[in-house]
Amino acid sequence: MLAPVGGERSLAALLGTVVALSPASLGRGVAGRVDRAPAPAPAPAPGAVAAPAAVAASPGATRPGPGFAYGTDSYYPAVGGSTSDGEPVLGGGYGGYMGMVGSWERWLGCSSFLAWSSADAAAADIDRTRHREGVGTGAYWFMGGPGVDPHYNGTAREARAWGAAQAAQTLGHIRRLPGAQRITYPVVWMDVELPKIAPAPDNGWTSVYGSPCRGAVRRRGIAPSVNRAELDGFSVYLRAHSRFQPGVYSSPGNWRRIFGTGAAGAISTTYEWTYRPESAALRQAPAGWCLRARHPRCAQFFGGLNTASRYALMWQFSGGGGVLNGYGDFDQIERARTP
Repeated sequence: MLAPVGGERSLAALLGTVVALSPASLGRGVAGRVDRAPAPAPAPAPGAVAAPAAVAASPGATRPGPGFAYGTDSYYPAVGGSTSDGEPVLGGGYGGYMGMVGSWERWLGCSSFLAWSSADAAAADIDRTRHREGVGTGAYWFMGGPGVDPHYNGTAREARAWGAAQAAQTLGHIRRLPGAQRITYPVVWMDVELPKIAPAPDNGWTSVYGSPCRGAVRRRGIAPSVNRAELDGFSVYLRAHSRFQPGVYSSPGNWRRIFGTGAAGAISTTYEWTYRPESAALRQAPAGWCLRARHPRCAQFFGGLNTASRYALMWQFSGGGGVLNGYGDFDQIERARTP
């Protein structure tokens, strides 16, 4: 996934070629009611640009620690070899795959980008069903804050409706996935961050956009309570219309900027996936919740949680924006806490 990076670049430029799902037509039909700029050039068709070769495990596989598993997210690195021992670079069983099933940008027609690997999803499914290893395949949605809602009016009620509409889109994409790419992980992730990429560098969490696809800011500042209402709307809709539980992917710094340090930022009973800290050195891949290093750094959660919480589930320890390792996104998954 995307961690904050310097400069305002397009999502597609940062992440490259993708495997596209067809756009959804669920929810409130906002795509037809937003002022649009000409859409960016579409990503190359699948197969038009060669994907990275599958990466073999290094000799002497690293182990994630009891109760944990290593996995990957988005679409790099490619999983290769026997899926019973297929975790790229690190070796061992492939612990799971978390893929992007959609985004506010794609839904509103601002971008055609999607970070989804059908091959990695299928490998994760095989490892779970055939080899009884890992958590299978999970899904995340790249959230647009209240400020990119075409119907924004500053109220918590509208923010909840906007969150629910994004949840409907998420479930629509999940239901259209073919069997080999089915979502088996019980938590669906809301990707909440300030990515510094066009068209809305803050994803609409701190500014209100009159024209989201053009990045035209109408005014600055959104109340933390309004931002939180959106997350609550997504969560309530997801629980009411599916078997999935809601979770949040974010970092302590971004979380404080978006939701503050008061009641709006407290999520003590919501599942979390953090991306702090990260390391470009895969030899520091964690055992448990801490990186292997002379001075180890440990996973940092947010909203009132720490590594002891049963709601702390995942940690992207390498590969996010600005902390590149040459292969892709790697995750530590707490299998024992899987709901």
